Amino acid sequence: MNDIAPSALARWALPDLAIGEFAPRFAAATHANPRFHFSTLGGRYVLLGFMPRDLARRAAALAAFETVRPLFNDRTLTAFLVTSEPDARDTAEDQIPGQRWFFDPDDAVGPLVGSGQAAPAWLLFDPSLRLLARAPIETPEGLFANLASLPPPGSHGGAPMVAPVLIVPRVFEPDFCRRLIDHYAARGGQLSGVMRDVDGKTVGLLDDMKRRRDVILDDTGLKRDAVERLQRALLPMIARTFQFKATRIERYLVACYDAVEGGFFQPHRDNETFGTAHRRFAVSINLNAEEFEGGDLRFPEFGRRTYRPPTGGAVVFCCSLLHEATPVTQGTRYVFLPFLYDEAGQAIREKNQALMASHTEPQPR
Repeated sequence: MNDIAPSALARWALPDLAIGEFAPRFAAATHANPRFHFSTLGGRYVLLGFMPRDLARRAAALAAFETVRPLFNDRTLTAFLVTSEPDARDTAEDQIPGQRWFFDPDDAVGPLVGSGQAAPAWLLFDPSLRLLARAPIETPEGLFANLASLPPPGSHGGAPMVAPVLIVPRVFEPDFCRRLIDHYAARGGQLSGVMRDVDGKTVGLLDDMKRRRDVILDDTGLKRDAVERLQRALLPMIARTFQFKATRIERYLVACYDAVEGGFFQPHRDNETFGTAHRRFAVSINLNAEEFEGGDLRFPEFGRRTYRPPTGGAVVFCCSLLHEATPVTQGTRYVFLPFLYDEAGQAIREKNQALMASHTEPQPR
């Protein structure tokens, strides 16, 4: 499912978000980004403050927030203040780290969570973006008093959380990994972008979310050999673990994260555009795990732990999970990165084909 434009739901009467319920998926404007996706904030506690239009009430709310603002560091705790004032961009200033503004002139975000102009409130979400607490805008004392004692992200009742991922060794043998690396070296990688929905179409863009170079396999034999290994050593384990039968593969891609460029990929989800909604599982097969430092997978909603399969081994995870590739600090990481889906996913892909821009190669933003 793609992010819903908040304005499309502004007229709907929605019930208040309940404690333990996931935040709705939405995108709204910030100073830095005209469509900031709230879902990318997983991995830390998030405070949403829906500011009243009344100037006196708004001033009191901001003063109350100032008493706890030093706790907000963007690593464990971040805040977004939501305003529907049409001219707020000219007066509201971010205080980074820790506090930014959402601009919502149509008062469309608030109704998604049972707040907004009609009922200004503070809402605190946990690192999985589930509602942890709420308080009226005028009386946040109880909520604010507990901020300093929140458990570290990634822990629950003292027990560390583990991401629901599958690690499968020995999918590719070392010699085949080297063949893929040699194929990359012979062709040289191209800068890799990200997919975004812009004006109702999915387009490829180059932005600061990612620093990576890719090669798409153009060798029929290599592609055939890769598929044979996936069918033999990986797909049966996916079926056993997730009860999912993958019948289709998207892209035969060797990627390179280089320490010279500080290769990384910031937290994201793999199925949030029209052109990627069909994806079900992502696969990350390290081709040279012993030859680089950094460059591991992390799932922020489940803590700071990182995941690194051995050379030839795979990490498999649902495309809806928030994940990142941490910066490579030494050496060069080579990795094979297909997506898997099934016939139901193919129906979605065919349905959304008309929503793909005619030119989806990454373009500078």
